[in-house]
Amino acid sequence: MVKYIWIAGLISMAGLLWGCSSTGGVVVSDSDGFQLYTLKNKAGATVKLTNYGARITSVVVPDRDGKLADVVLGYDEVDDYINASKRPYFGATLGRSAGRISKGRFTIDGREYTLATNNGGNHLHGGMVGFDKVVWDAEIAGPHAVKMSHLSPDGEEGYPGNLQVTVIFTLTNANELRIDYHAVTDQTTLVNLSNHSYFNLKGEGMGDILEHELTILAKQIVPLTDNKVPSGQLLPVSGTPFDFTAVKPIGRDIEARHEQLVLGKGYDHHFVFDEQSASEPLRLAEVYEPVSGRVLEVRTTAPGMQLYTANFLDGSLTGKSGKPYVKWGALCLETQGYPDSVNHEAFPNSILSPGEVYESTTVYKFSVR
Repeated sequence: MVKYIWIAGLISMAGLLWGCSSTGGVVVSDSDGFQLYTLKNKAGATVKLTNYGARITSVVVPDRDGKLADVVLGYDEVDDYINASKRPYFGATLGRSAGRISKGRFTIDGREYTLATNNGGNHLHGGMVGFDKVVWDAEIAGPHAVKMSHLSPDGEEGYPGNLQVTVIFTLTNANELRIDYHAVTDQTTLVNLSNHSYFNLKGEGMGDILEHELTILAKQIVPLTDNKVPSGQLLPVSGTPFDFTAVKPIGRDIEARHEQLVLGKGYDHHFVFDEQSASEPLRLAEVYEPVSGRVLEVRTTAPGMQLYTANFLDGSLTGKSGKPYVKWGALCLETQGYPDSVNHEAFPNSILSPGEVYESTTVYKFSVR
């Protein structure tokens, strides 16, 4: 059992001392092939990452009174990520393709590919052994940055082509966590990367997020079928519980008797941005927690974002605080391409060909008011 415990600037492992080194604002510890990277900026914020799943394990930021709290769900022990009977994807990099692919099938250039099906007959977040369950190569990439790399071999989970992926995590002195995705392939394939961090701006384990106030600058969502895969249509948010163009508490409409909310048991939908291919990250969503005063702003170059309100947490998982993770105890803001876009001609392209470069950037900026 491997346990991360921060004690007086050192990392201990179940009573044994991790080997630690430090470069600039990055502290790295190593044991049995797993690394834990700790990024700390001049403002006192801390982000922790592990190369198991290229995963964010902790984000510690101040409230309006300067009190620090960890605002992402997760575990202290890497064994819990590896062996969890449930798979909530806490903090993980998702790939090769985030979201569901209907029946685990798609066609490229007239050839049909069959993927692993791990979610009600559909393919979800990369399959049985997606990017969340592999050990990435990792290295310090700057004073406050870590680069994680993975070569996904041809045929992995059914995907064609050897795909080389890199993800760079950077913590700035402005309390921004920047994630830069990059991928190239030697065969035409499908790529749609994202991160699955669960945020609770009160602090992880501190109850639900229903009073968090949310803004999403999106006029449409991708509605779901009964099998929870995209219908291929777009649904205007105006006049529906999905309208976050003006700020409102997440809990205001979450239990409304709207067909899409019933299907998702809450929000579990892709929001579509008007700007489809921004070259620089655009501000497209913001969360405000009124008690702590914490604010999370989301900027991205991605064409959309999946809002998921932790509808399937049920109190059976216990996190870093020792408190149970309850239904609606966090929200995920997964910036990405449209889910299942490969099976819908009207959706933006998610195909990557040899000679092309997949690039996407998301910035999670923390502040207070």
